[in-house]
Amino acid sequence: MRIPAHSVCTAIRDDIVAGVYERGGRLTEELLARRYGVSRVPVREALRTLEAEGFVVTRRHAGACVAEPTEQEAADLLEMRMLLEPLGAARAAQRRTEAHLKVLRGLVRLGQERARRGNSDDLRSLGGWFHETLAQASGSPALTSTLAQLRHKIAWMYAVEAPANPVESWAEHGGIVDAVTRGDSERARTITALHTERASAAHRLRFPGSGRPLPGRTDRVERVRTSQHPVNMTSLRH
Repeated sequence: MRIPAHSVCTAIRDDIVAGVYERGGRLTEELLARRYGVSRVPVREALRTLEAEGFVVTRRHAGACVAEPTEQEAADLLEMRMLLEPLGAARAAQRRTEAHLKVLRGLVRLGQERARRGNSDDLRSLGGWFHETLAQASGSPALTSTLAQLRHKIAWMYAVEAPANPVESWAEHGGIVDAVTRGDSERARTITALHTERASAAHRLRFPGSGRPLPGRTDRVERVRTSQHPVNMTSLRH
């Protein structure tokens, strides 16, 4: 496998998320350079970046190792996303371009069509592209970058169950785009907050600890899962 030097960081991060490197496992510059077909210099730079992002830690006498996040750290990531995704949607309603809207509408059409047909194979990818585009539409490189890092780390730490009602989930995506199109920041924020909270309930830790569940997390997830107040997309559009 040989990749461009500037892509080494992305490649290592993707392999960590995919589980190619075990949590706590050593990441030696020599082996990584050989795997990706580059010199040790870009590998060293990539490891520094990944350490800043929280994917890698440097240990005395061991060097660079894959990080081992705690359950609390994992829970914090979901909390952060539930705060930042709605902010991104509100900003998108103020700053989006016609190009952003065109992509978002196209993704919603595809997602809704495939959800109705029961073709869920690529709904997760479509959802990821939707939220990535929504973040880009915020016009904030810092927010876009932060949300991208959160998505990577959440994908690493959590397995995600398919939504029980994908049609409803994609109706929520459509409601977000409607609000963003009209420039309604508060409505975009509200729908996205509800959507993100509901989606968070489907996340299951890949590496649960042996201790007790995090205080309050089980109750919070259960409340979301059993909510009897689904988003009323009709009322939100008016």
